[in-house]
Amino acid sequence: MRSLLTVSTAAVLLFLTGTAPAVADDGGEADRTFTIEDSRITESSGLAASRIHPGVYWTHNDSEDGPYVYAVDSRTGKTVATITMKGVGEPRDVEAISIGPDGNLYVGDIGDNLDGSWDHVWIYRFPEPEKLADATVRATQFDVTYADGARNAEAMMVHPRTGRVYIASKNEDGGGLYEGPEKLTAGRDNVFRRVGEVPWVTDGAFSPDGKNLVLRSYFSARGYAFGNGRLGADQAVSVPFQGQSESVTYTADGSAMMFGSEGERSEVVRVEVPGGGGSGGTPSPNGGGGGTSSGDDGEDGVASKGTATGGAVAVVVIVLALIAARRRRG
Repeated sequence: MRSLLTVSTAAVLLFLTGTAPAVADDGGEADRTFTIEDSRITESSGLAASRIHPGVYWTHNDSEDGPYVYAVDSRTGKTVATITMKGVGEPRDVEAISIGPDGNLYVGDIGDNLDGSWDHVWIYRFPEPEKLADATVRATQFDVTYADGARNAEAMMVHPRTGRVYIASKNEDGGGLYEGPEKLTAGRDNVFRRVGEVPWVTDGAFSPDGKNLVLRSYFSARGYAFGNGRLGADQAVSVPFQGQSESVTYTADGSAMMFGSEGERSEVVRVEVPGGGGSGGTPSPNGGGGGTSSGDDGEDGVASKGTATGGAVAVVVIVLALIAARRRRG
């Protein structure tokens, strides 16, 4: 079934865009669309572009994997380092990863599939390794609570200028953006307070300059202007169709966004940011990179929510039809 879905996805992309998905060059160009080759990584749930190793992306499994973080080279799709965190408890539901301006990796053990049954969650922090090699590192563990009660979340973002941590919750009726304290402190509760309303999302990422925040869900994404710790104007942005859409990060230079998904040999798809060149702007509704758009431009240049939903439904229908046809042939 996995191979059929791969073929179906490619067919959908061709049908909707008239072009094939962007793929890495045979020469191994960095920061292009790539496939995660490591058989251990079956539930890639977060993604962060390395700041000191060009073309390398940090990821992790969703749950029941242990205290592991993997460095994957986008040129080859191969894992070039496996980091084992020590000094932390047994990870429960790791959902996100981000790199702060302090050079640390932040790992968000923030999932709660029982929607608020856990009175606290955790964030782990350790310096991004200067050398890419398997290693065991000591991480600092931070306890996290929410001012308005426990909740489920999958998106955690560290602001690239202030270093402040933000979490976007994931509830049936939507979610909220939560702001952490100015500095995280070990050994006590770090209370996150709601500062904005956001859709139901699976991951998020700040642009390298910190002026934009993108939040993604299974079939769509929205970009927000971000200033003084608060959300500004928003618009729909282009996303690729993926089996289980889970993660997003900007490339280190801000020229594109990388969208990831769960599953064996999952694909990480590049979507261009208009202007590129490190400004880290919000991708336009018709951003490139081989991804299918989550919506069409309206008269004001912002994608329509209704069109986004219709496009997502159309994609699902096409994939199901292809699967049914294959089964009949079998």
